[in-house]
Amino acid sequence: MTSLYVADDVVTLAKQILGSDTTGHDFYHVARVARNAVRLYREDFPLASPSTLQLIATMGYLHDVVDEKVTATPTTRWHQIMALPTVCRFTPEDQEILRTTITHMSYAANLEHHFELPVPGQYVQDADRLDALGAIGIARAFAYGGAHHHSIYDPTIPVVMSSNRETYRHHEETSINHFYEKLLHLEATMNTTAGKKLAHTRTAYMRAFLDEFMHEWNE
Repeated sequence: MTSLYVADDVVTLAKQILGSDTTGHDFYHVARVARNAVRLYREDFPLASPSTLQLIATMGYLHDVVDEKVTATPTTRWHQIMALPTVCRFTPEDQEILRTTITHMSYAANLEHHFELPVPGQYVQDADRLDALGAIGIARAFAYGGAHHHSIYDPTIPVVMSSNRETYRHHEETSINHFYEKLLHLEATMNTTAGKKLAHTRTAYMRAFLDEFMHEWNE
């Protein structure tokens, strides 16, 4: 076992698939999600079992391995995940928690129907959304926009509030619009007590950045 309750085979697969990502869904992102998910869970459940913390850390490292934004072969990636020795040693119940959480935790997956995740999965989802907020969230937003050839800002392109995955993935947007279309709304979607506190602080930081950006844009 490496640090943070996660095994070497899990870390190796995450690094192999995500190591060269430039969209903000890289290896360091999933490492932060795993670390913060464990920390948040331990804040709310100080007597958490090592097996639960290992499950949470594993989901944190693997949650983007099968994401459609990152891979064109999610089925192949799922086979790789389920073949990992660490995952094979999980109980059937924990394997199902892993599969359910990773499948249903993304923002896009919840646009048309809100999925109630298992409690360990809620902490991974919160940690993932927290990484889209604050200073790192701002940096990741522009990295993602640049990788997808979005302009930084264009006042002629309207903000679009999507209610389904198709519109969310394929409408015209800018990096600044993404803050108003998604990121500023993440605070209201947080599941956990510890996550809500951090989300409020990081969202306030993000709003201050947007105020300054618009001030400089219009100056």
